Amino acid sequence: MSTTSPIPQQPTQDAYDVVIIGGATSGSAIAWYLSTNPDFTGSILVVERDAGLTHSATMASNNCMRQQFATQINVEIAQYAAEFVKKFRENLGGDLTIPHIPIRNFGYLYLADNEEFAETLREDQQLQASCGAGTAILARDQIAEKYPFYNLDDIVAGSLNTVDEGAFDALAMVEWLRGKARENGADYIENEVVSMTRSGERIDSVTLETGEVISAGTVVNAAGTRAGLVAQLAGADLPIEARRRYTYIFSAETPLDQDLPLTIDPTGVHMRSFGDDNYLAGCPPRDGDPAVGFDDFAYEEGIWETKILPVITNRVPTIGEVTVIDSWVGHYEFNTFDHNAILGPHTEVTNLLMCAGFSGHGSQQAPACGRGVAELITYGEFRTLDLSPLAYERIAKNEPLVERAVI
Repeated sequence: MSTTSPIPQQPTQDAYDVVIIGGATSGSAIAWYLSTNPDFTGSILVVERDAGLTHSATMASNNCMRQQFATQINVEIAQYAAEFVKKFRENLGGDLTIPHIPIRNFGYLYLADNEEFAETLREDQQLQASCGAGTAILARDQIAEKYPFYNLDDIVAGSLNTVDEGAFDALAMVEWLRGKARENGADYIENEVVSMTRSGERIDSVTLETGEVISAGTVVNAAGTRAGLVAQLAGADLPIEARRRYTYIFSAETPLDQDLPLTIDPTGVHMRSFGDDNYLAGCPPRDGDPAVGFDDFAYEEGIWETKILPVITNRVPTIGEVTVIDSWVGHYEFNTFDHNAILGPHTEVTNLLMCAGFSGHGSQQAPACGRGVAELITYGEFRTLDLSPLAYERIAKNEPLVERAVI
């Protein structure tokens, strides 16, 4: 790692031009983009309550990259993420100690078991193709020819893209963004913002759990699942909840002789290759998708045996008996309004900027959104990719931009 010194608890000064609350993927992307922009000359403080990111969405991420979205802005964000990751070493300065972060392009495959959903996939494919994505609609026999290991008796069509769609090392990306931001002068502390003071439409200061009061020019809410709670400290609202997601790593009695695409089964279970010979499978809860406590990482009883395992053995019967070798529970920072990221200033608190609500897509959306928020701070506008469709303003106006391609 480029910066291995421990992250302290106390800040080095009592006033910062930018205070970023949340130092995982989004917060570190913003800090890195600010710290590398010659037009930004201010000071940066990043406040992260868990420096080890132990229970962060970053740590629990399935590390995926895809362009198969139903809204144009999300396709464009994903395309930038793929280019950013493929040129990661060059983007971070070219030092040979910086790793390459390849994308394992096994692709995403959405399976449709009815014509209504197949038509939805066709509509989304047309949008994706208009943006230059390589998505194709496959009939059942075409899927069978390409992937003969599937049981497709109930499937009518599928949507597949193997160009810049697959898995990448999201944790390495955030660790290096954080390290380089620190090298560039951004202060990181392991602490928590517990209150804020306001004068009219602006935040004046934030107070840390350890008692320090920090004057802030701009406050960025990149607090992940806790972003709604952070917004409340400023007297603002944000429709974000923690939602539970289960992930299992398993081995197979008879491993496939080719990669298993990230397969989104009609049941809501997804599965893909993981490592050389093992596989990953995951899903949301069985009954509904309720909000959970920030520290609730309990397993739902029987979720593997009753929901995930039957889908694996039905959809990919040739792999034989499977054995769980690891598992974890993670949280989505779920935007209940429209399942999309929320960016930019709050309409009632003008120096509170949002970068949250990614609904499971944060690892791949952080490069474009981190760059965009850094541009807002530096220039007052988006300079590269126009992310205004994701502005908080749409919530105030009750104009949702719904992203239906949420796993």
